[in-house]
Amino acid sequence: MDWSFCTAEEQAAALRAGEVTSEELTEEAISRIERHDEAVNAVCVRDFDRARTAARGADRARARGEDRPLLGIPVTVKESYDVAGLPTTWGLPSHRDHVPAQDALQVSRLKAAGAVVLGKTNVPVGLQDVQTFNPIYGTTANPWHPGRTAGGSSGGSAAALASGFGALSIGSDIAGSLRTPAHFCGVHAHKPTLGLAASRGMVPPGAPALPTELDLAVVGPMARSARDLTLLLDVMAGPDPLTFGVAHVVTLPPARHDRLRDFRVLVLEQHPLIATSSAVRAGVDRVADALVDGGARVERSSPLLPDLTEAALLYTQLLFSGSTAHFPVEPYEELRTRAARLGAHDQSLDATRLRAMVLSHRDWLAVNNRREIHRHGWRQLFAEFDAVVCPVTPTPAFPHDHHPDPRERRIDVDGVGHPYFDQLVWAGLPTMPGLPATAVPAGRSPEGLPVGVQIIGPMFEDRTPLRLAELLEREIGGFRAPR
Repeated sequence: MDWSFCTAEEQAAALRAGEVTSEELTEEAISRIERHDEAVNAVCVRDFDRARTAARGADRARARGEDRPLLGIPVTVKESYDVAGLPTTWGLPSHRDHVPAQDALQVSRLKAAGAVVLGKTNVPVGLQDVQTFNPIYGTTANPWHPGRTAGGSSGGSAAALASGFGALSIGSDIAGSLRTPAHFCGVHAHKPTLGLAASRGMVPPGAPALPTELDLAVVGPMARSARDLTLLLDVMAGPDPLTFGVAHVVTLPPARHDRLRDFRVLVLEQHPLIATSSAVRAGVDRVADALVDGGARVERSSPLLPDLTEAALLYTQLLFSGSTAHFPVEPYEELRTRAARLGAHDQSLDATRLRAMVLSHRDWLAVNNRREIHRHGWRQLFAEFDAVVCPVTPTPAFPHDHHPDPRERRIDVDGVGHPYFDQLVWAGLPTMPGLPATAVPAGRSPEGLPVGVQIIGPMFEDRTPLRLAELLEREIGGFRAPR
């Protein structure tokens, strides 16, 4: 049997039943990477010798009667996570030779759960792009179309999953970095509630691996099924034991409902600041129709929804205000001069990004206060709804664009160009208030490219969007292997 595109849940059941060994699963995954990854370039750092050793160890453990959540399951890890003995570069040539001596906390949790780590997946430079390419490892292609991007910054992980290179992967997300690659490659991903999963060891090369509290950024699971997301999230969830002194187990509340007909869902497809392509709107409508057919209560608007324009501006300010924290004085002062030249009437996202790069602490606190008001608005919304379904980005996967200045790039929405980073407004909708969001496949574009949606849920109620994702997968289908 070919196990390459089986889910982790299916592989785990086969391992428990003695139908396959971890060594066999691992050899099959390694063989598939060796045969097919030259065209995709998803797994940029291979760790096959240690993977084989880990697989044999998993088989011996199972023979002794052990059973852990991921025992013997082959997985990959985003390059930005520290793995002892492997390079962590974040695609930065100056850190080409940086090799940490200790695993990131989430890598340790994977290994403790019994996972077999095949290697690390490709990322953009500094994790700061909606595409995946860097001078060290090159460009990751979309498995559905080599001329299209796999997304970023967890593009290597999404491409690996879509190509059958391991059953699971872990990534990170501050600007859609889990959800956009999942949408572009036709797989599943979950952005957890802010603070739910500790991120120690997912740090720029050379930075100390400390249990810091991040703003906006999260780490999370990627998979080929919604149930696998839950399986992996249960391994990843929990604060850093260095913070508590001992391991602390998080108990998330159950999903609000178990049946599709009990869900109350708000469906959005239009954003005031950027158009949504017809292909993505069709995906949203496909999900909305499935919800209605399943008996769910579906609304297309609500006065309880926080203002989308202000939400996008707040997200942009919070995201870009930290991007210049380590800039040298001269380029920082140049940004200040450019921002001062902006007219007061210019409230575009481009202008907001520039002003955010030189935001004072006083002004940042004012933005943060507005964020709290939006968080309260979401609490009120989720008293009336269980989930919000909306696009991940305005388009399916776009052609590779490696222009060195992202300000010169454009994103094409049905023939109309928009500033490149304007596509982040949908990804930022749940990120700004710290809400959980699950990306799920929703069909194909007329060109045959994957299209997905995201399901936003209430804070720390991650199991609610995950359960809805599972129910939708049954109705409209989920992952399909590229042809």
